Amino acid sequence: MRYEFRLAELLGHTPDRRKRPGTIKAIVEYTGLDRHQVASLLKNEAKYIPLEALSRLCDYLVEHGYASADQLPGILFSVKPEHFWELLARRKRLEICVGVRRPDNVDTPETAWVVASDAVLLGEVLHGVTTLGGTDKLAHTQSQAREVPTHPELLKQTLVWSPGINDASAAIARANRVYDAFTSSSGDKALICLGSLKSNPIVELITADSFMATPFETQDNVEKASDRKCPFFLRYRDSDPHLPSASAGVRLSKKEAADEPGIYYELADGTWKYAGGQHSALVFYVYRESLGRLEMVLSGFSGRATRLLARTLSNRGEAFWPPVYQENYLQIGAYIVQYEAPSEASEPDDILRTDEIGNPTIIPLPQEAIARRMEKAN
Repeated sequence: MRYEFRLAELLGHTPDRRKRPGTIKAIVEYTGLDRHQVASLLKNEAKYIPLEALSRLCDYLVEHGYASADQLPGILFSVKPEHFWELLARRKRLEICVGVRRPDNVDTPETAWVVASDAVLLGEVLHGVTTLGGTDKLAHTQSQAREVPTHPELLKQTLVWSPGINDASAAIARANRVYDAFTSSSGDKALICLGSLKSNPIVELITADSFMATPFETQDNVEKASDRKCPFFLRYRDSDPHLPSASAGVRLSKKEAADEPGIYYELADGTWKYAGGQHSALVFYVYRESLGRLEMVLSGFSGRATRLLARTLSNRGEAFWPPVYQENYLQIGAYIVQYEAPSEASEPDDILRTDEIGNPTIIPLPQEAIARRMEKAN
């Protein structure tokens, strides 16, 4: 069993360099601890903490109303997740966000609808979180030396407007409100966004925030593809809503075309590769462990890829763990999933199938592609 230090979570502190509320200075002045030591503790980077320093921190938390004496020091520590579904199950608050569409010129909420494939994916996420991907019974039968994780205490479902049929400005405004409400709330939490940017605009906010990009601003005009802020790229179909985006568009750069719709990703050497179109999916998550804050995107490029991704999460969830990039307080998982094209011509009822097997190939994004961007961001 491994533990993580949650000082930043208790204080509501963020390592984001754009938000410096003076937390470190306040702690240093009150406790007399070294500034670098406090910064290390806030990032969960410290290898050990002296008892005297722990005592001073506890005094600070009590004095400033962040915790009561009977909660300390235990509240400063939590168990570190050891596999994909446990990462989600250990969050105290879980919010799942789905994009909603509506017919043209119809404003009544009764006519709004969610894509069938997203509903299938939603069901699989709920099943995985509540059963640890089907392994909870096994955990109960094993030695009690290993603690069985608890499930989220609060489950919240959120709906946002999908771009396209819905007005883009209204969709972006709604997405910003939902995302701001999530990021500004305190406590251990997770936000899971289902669908791609084509259906769920919060996907753009998560990816832009993760890589210090400006959301809803195209990067199709960068000098070269390796200059893109995000190491993966969704090339729109001509029929898709072309929402300006840091992680989507129609070109990799000024000089590099992206001729085929689908998902592209950067290799370790800085070149880009086409992962596939209709039969590809993306799993992306950012876990800021010192904050207890998890953000995740589960996205199929097509309805079939989304339904297949639900099945992959069900029987191969462990393939998305451990994260491909880890920097003490920050863990990033980024995976491309490629599926085989159907061997037979599609039938009308194929869209209703949830048991199709697509023989997935799961490709972790190179650690180097993410590390380059984190170095620039810091």
